[in-house]
Amino acid sequence: MIRGGAPGAVLLVGPSGIGKTTLAQDLAAGLLCEAADATARPDGTCRACRLVGHGTHPDVHRLAPEGPGRQVVIGGPGKPRGVRDLIAELALLPVEGGARVAIIEAAHRLNEDAQAALLKTLEEPPSGTTIILCADAEEPILPTIRSRCARIRLGPVGVRDIEAILIELEAADAPLGARLARIADGRPGLALAWARQPDALRDRDQLGRSLLDLAAQRPSDRLAGIRAIAAAAIALAGGTGSASAGASAGAPPRPRRGAAATEAVETSETPPGTAADDGRDSEAVAPAKAPATERRRSAEAVLSLWTDVTRDLALCQMGLEGSVRDLVRLDETKALAGRVDPEGVAAFLDRIGRATVLLATNVSPELVLDDLALAWPRPDHPAA
Repeated sequence: MIRGGAPGAVLLVGPSGIGKTTLAQDLAAGLLCEAADATARPDGTCRACRLVGHGTHPDVHRLAPEGPGRQVVIGGPGKPRGVRDLIAELALLPVEGGARVAIIEAAHRLNEDAQAALLKTLEEPPSGTTIILCADAEEPILPTIRSRCARIRLGPVGVRDIEAILIELEAADAPLGARLARIADGRPGLALAWARQPDALRDRDQLGRSLLDLAAQRPSDRLAGIRAIAAAAIALAGGTGSASAGASAGAPPRPRRGAAATEAVETSETPPGTAADDGRDSEAVAPAKAPATERRRSAEAVLSLWTDVTRDLALCQMGLEGSVRDLVRLDETKALAGRVDPEGVAAFLDRIGRATVLLATNVSPELVLDDLALAWPRPDHPAA
């Protein structure tokens, strides 16, 4: 695209934290780079590359979700910034006289009005303009928009590559980098977010152990326990976002690495918290009293971790302890693995998948978590 001319619209699809925004910024830098040799673009040293890296290039226009609903809105005069504002900016002549790039983050959160407003511009994009949509999934995007974009799918990044990124940015030492690379599920942005929030990482460990402990509890205790876990996750999600954003603000001129952490924050992939030790503590931040958006974010974080815990449980049952995602809980995971039915664990993994789909709709987060808490496989015999 950099050497031969980019299309009018590009759709980057992949899990949150995989590096879509990083790639979009690299593409923007390449299209605006002033290096004489096209094969060297982006060189990361010219004025244009430095401006893109610092987020101040006048011909790079960004649009991201706003408001409690975390939607990319249609916008307009007197309204939150949205698609109409972006279109108005692209109608002007470029400031630097070259190409222009628009980056729409979390494009899967474009609401219907915003997508309809964007469609006309995608059909006839302004000359020299490339619109890059970054989406966690392409299904929420209208087929008419997808058909007008060059689609690129981003897959998981290798564990060793994530380790190298963390060490290169001095975000973690070798042992911590190796652990974060395993638990990040191929998403370097998530690994960077964890590295910059050590307290959140410790809380994640405790929350994982709380989920394992939930298996041996009675139904009433399971329901109370999952509400406490969700409440703690809400509290953590509300207190770490700004810290993460600040950590990524000082990214190097070329945005190849640091922007991945920014994406993890922008997509609200905030690490989950810990369960309260008793019912009284959890009542102080009861999920039902939190805003609906925070409750849903909390449930998403719990489901993500619960998936990892269940996956590691299944691997231990198959004798594949070396492949578990988090070695910190290996002893507890192995102990429970020998006490629960493997078929029940496999069925629960399927159930979590269905719950994730339901959570993306209008289903109550509390109802989803309660159902999973009651279905969590119970040990069929006491611990040795």
